[in-house]
Amino acid sequence: MFDPHRYAITIRQAEFDGQVLYEAKVRELPDIAEYAETHEEAYDLAVDAITTTAEALAAQGREMPVPYQPEEDYSGRITLRLPKSLHRRLAEKATEEAVSLNQYMLSVLAQNSGVQSPTNAPQK
Repeated sequence: MFDPHRYAITIRQAEFDGQVLYEAKVRELPDIAEYAETHEEAYDLAVDAITTTAEALAAQGREMPVPYQPEEDYSGRITLRLPKSLHRRLAEKATEEAVSLNQYMLSVLAQNSGVQSPTNAPQK
């Protein structure tokens, strides 16, 4: 059964043509971008666009892309090669913060990937 809510919809707030709007994009349908004044409206427009696209593709006898299924078996372990100068600077910052290099790098990655915002970062 088709469910447009299973598709990967990303919504961000940004300025477009001088106006602050919410932009909704669908990972599986890269040509779709919907803009609205609220997060909820942008999401609803994206769901409607997914449904409309599915109907149009079906009318043409074409297949709708399947919803993105993220891999659930991440080990949580990665190996990196760093320039020696970067390794040294990171190790020095970790020492200044009184945390392990691993913990320091984890917090930097989380903060810079949008997983953790500076306002909800753990305190020292």
